[in-house]
Amino acid sequence: MISALDPLREFSFLSVAVRLAAAAFAGGIIGYGRAVKKRPAGIRTYILTCVGAALTVLIAAYEYEMLSGQWAPIVAEVGMKFDGSRYAAQAISGMGFLASGSILAASHQRVSGLTTATGLFATVCMGIAAGAGFYELVVIGAILIQVTLEGLYPLEGGFKRRIRNITLFVEYEHPEDFDEICRTVTGRGASLHDIEIEQHVREGNKFPGAVIHIQMSQEMSSHSGMLSAIAQMPCVVSIYEVVG
Repeated sequence: MISALDPLREFSFLSVAVRLAAAAFAGGIIGYGRAVKKRPAGIRTYILTCVGAALTVLIAAYEYEMLSGQWAPIVAEVGMKFDGSRYAAQAISGMGFLASGSILAASHQRVSGLTTATGLFATVCMGIAAGAGFYELVVIGAILIQVTLEGLYPLEGGFKRRIRNITLFVEYEHPEDFDEICRTVTGRGASLHDIEIEQHVREGNKFPGAVIHIQMSQEMSSHSGMLSAIAQMPCVVSIYEVVG
């Protein structure tokens, strides 16, 4: 531990202010990156989440100070027991409800918000560390969370583009056009693993559509190549890759 920070680990007005400021700053750093990408949870959400978690620990610390100080005679009389860890535990449990609200089941088997939910959970843990005066953990945690959410995003995208499995949603003009689409896929050396027809006939502005799970060949494993080959077909109305 850094000995120079020992005065700020004591329970005082200055340490409380510094801990809350550290929580707000760390949460703001994480939230800024998410807000730039227009994710469901932005700067204010992450700051409030982190500060709220810090507050639970500070409340526990305050209650412990009072029970062992001014309230000591009452505690001795009634035999009260205190477990400060319950506050942090309840903060993490409550985070589950907030995080689950950011996870959305979108159309065509897509699920969005998982990264936001896990980011909020990690931010709560970071806030608990700030409230406990574990400043080293706050700094390291903020850096690791930020690098994971922002720095690894291009790496993850590149990895997904290199894998041979791909899931596509295709809309086409007529139900019989789907067989031609399947022939185009297999003509590129790919195999169809699963097909789920979402709409059989045209209804107003909605065309027949299907979700196609494909495993491409090693020789022709380009996602953009497969998308381009199908998109160029005259019968195809729209196509995009379904990313989970």
